[in-house]
Amino acid sequence: MDMTEEEKIENYRVTAGELRQFIERFERLDEEKKNLAEQQKEVMAEAKARGYDTKVMRKVVALRKRDANDIAEEEAVLEMYKEALGMQ
Repeated sequence: MDMTEEEKIENYRVTAGELRQFIERFERLDEEKKNLAEQQKEVMAEAKARGYDTKVMRKVVALRKRDANDIAEEEAVLEMYKEALGMQ
């Protein structure tokens, strides 16, 4: 069964409308992401102004996201490498 020209046009409109909705949702999320990144910068600037080391704070945030076993394994390997290089 072939679609009539009218059905093809209507199908195109529905598809274009749905596509537009996806694009607009993505753009809104992108804008929210930019706003959140700006807020994160502000938090770090405030922490820095109060004397905190923001580089270390970022490392702590990254560590908190990781599994404790992975961290322990990485730290053990790091200690072993440091010992092998006489950095203890």
